[in-house]
Amino acid sequence: MIKIALVDDHTLLRDSLSSVINSFENCKVTLLANDGKELMEKLAVDKHPDIIFLDINMPNMDGYETAILLRKNYPTCMVLILTMYDTDLVLIKLLQHGVRGFLKKDILPEELNIAIQAVLKTGYYYNQNTTGRLLNFVQGSHAPNINYPHNAVLLSETELKFLRYASSEMTYKQIATAMQISPRTVDNYRDSLFEKLGVKSRTGMAIYAIKNGVISL
Repeated sequence: MIKIALVDDHTLLRDSLSSVINSFENCKVTLLANDGKELMEKLAVDKHPDIIFLDINMPNMDGYETAILLRKNYPTCMVLILTMYDTDLVLIKLLQHGVRGFLKKDILPEELNIAIQAVLKTGYYYNQNTTGRLLNFVQGSHAPNINYPHNAVLLSETELKFLRYASSEMTYKQIATAMQISPRTVDNYRDSLFEKLGVKSRTGMAIYAIKNGVISL
């Protein structure tokens, strides 16, 4: 049974999502909370859920602060954000806090179920709405050197360098300048890595890079 927590101060939305999730096979909402403070209080005494759906804007303790505490104190709980926002800065900030994916509040039940299964299977969830988002998995200019991951597709040093840049907040134009290559060559590297890594977006490349140790948070 997949144990799920819902944290949102909108009672009607939270209860509706709970009913939908409980209708999925092997899924059970085991914890409901109005905000991050209530969630942390309940986690201290309740069994820990596998997945926590977390709103961003909440009273007492918002989603950002809650995500930080969850990553520190309950690292095995996978956090998915429920939000009406989808700007780059929001995604970047939350990913840096260990969030595993994002779902719009008007999500269809089918996608909600897919998200639950995906995050359990792969550790992350993203959809085509986040394609091309500039996800910053690298901590500023002090990113660690690239190392070949144990189970990664064989990539050249140049491809690994491009993968690191593509997993940062840099635009493709900035990457071309940094690598001293043409924009067309950047496109070629991107398309080649999409095929080699089996992904369809820049987000997919970044998630591959972090999961396989090419870069680290």
